[in-house]
Amino acid sequence: MEKIILLKLGEIALKGLNRASFENRLMGNLRRRISPFGKFEIRSAQSTLYVRKLAGPDDAVDRAFEAAGDVFGVVARSMAAECEKNYGAIRETALSFLAERFTEAATFKVDARRSDKRFPMTTPEIMETLGGDILEKYPHLRVDVHHPELTCMVEVRDHAAYVHGDQLPGAGGMPVGSAGEALLLLSGGIDSPVAAYMMAKRGLALTAVHFESPPYTSERAREKVLALAKRLERFTGRLPVWVVPFTEAQLAIRDVCPEEYFTVIMRRLMMRVASLLAEREGLGALITGESLGQVASQTLHAIAVTDKSADRPVFRPLIGMDKEEIVQLSRRIDTYDLSILPYEDCCTVFTPRHPRLKPRLSEVLEWEEKLGAEALAEAAYRDAKIAGEPEEEEKRDADL
Repeated sequence: MEKIILLKLGEIALKGLNRASFENRLMGNLRRRISPFGKFEIRSAQSTLYVRKLAGPDDAVDRAFEAAGDVFGVVARSMAAECEKNYGAIRETALSFLAERFTEAATFKVDARRSDKRFPMTTPEIMETLGGDILEKYPHLRVDVHHPELTCMVEVRDHAAYVHGDQLPGAGGMPVGSAGEALLLLSGGIDSPVAAYMMAKRGLALTAVHFESPPYTSERAREKVLALAKRLERFTGRLPVWVVPFTEAQLAIRDVCPEEYFTVIMRRLMMRVASLLAEREGLGALITGESLGQVASQTLHAIAVTDKSADRPVFRPLIGMDKEEIVQLSRRIDTYDLSILPYEDCCTVFTPRHPRLKPRLSEVLEWEEKLGAEALAEAAYRDAKIAGEPEEEEKRDADL
């Protein structure tokens, strides 16, 4: 009897002629995610990934099973025992592999799937016969087909038979990287990490950009953002962070522009810089954590004016969510505790007392011309560096 991980595919199973490319992307993502725990073989068949340990410590399979729950593209997962395709082997495997579960449970049912139609027993025969054998071995149990404490699942497939208990949910979504690449504006607050999670779930590979304004923002604020990016990597895979010095631009906005326009002009400058970075890195979209009406810069009019400064699609996955929904999701993905650390970000620097809720693009453009907005964006872009990767910084400086 060998423990093996079964991972059921979700939307990928509907992809028709393109399905193989999605499966290959998922297997690559999964392999990178579980490789620290041991050496594994990953095989795809019948809308299922089979993960078998080839080498590693005793707990390698358990750790891989836990990690697989964060890999987008997997809709359900099971820790199973593999056995030969004959009823005797299935019976002995079920009674031994789930022995502890049977002992603890009060009710159970047997479910079966027989994709190999050459197997001599029908699906109802497997369920009825195995159910009787389980009751004989564990007489304290009773059958409950509607709400059992434990479901004993038997899958008779082409290569072998598999026995497991209840399935656990997977992360769902699509494999990261299968939908392209995008640039995330990562502020350090509650919203943008949740936006990252949601767009990675739809298959986007992410790079992040963070704007800082020393001395108005501190080194600890930067460290907080980098810690958030690191925590997100369990879902996104590698998440590099570009850091953009933004003090000069914000001081210029403060000195030149009317206070009521500070925020919208700042957001437009950020979009310009982000668009330049996205163009250089070959990233097809921008992502923000904005929610409609949450603050003054997120009114319908302000968003429309802001988007005019971007040269590619701007995705806002939180646009229809309220704050409590966003907080709940941030807790679930384990970013909330970092996001609420009391370190400032540059979006709170020079916050206007009475921001314009319905800014006019014509007026914004007039003030940006006086400001020299394009030159400020170019300067901020030139000074951007990838956090923690000096070799990349030197390479980029040489390219510029």
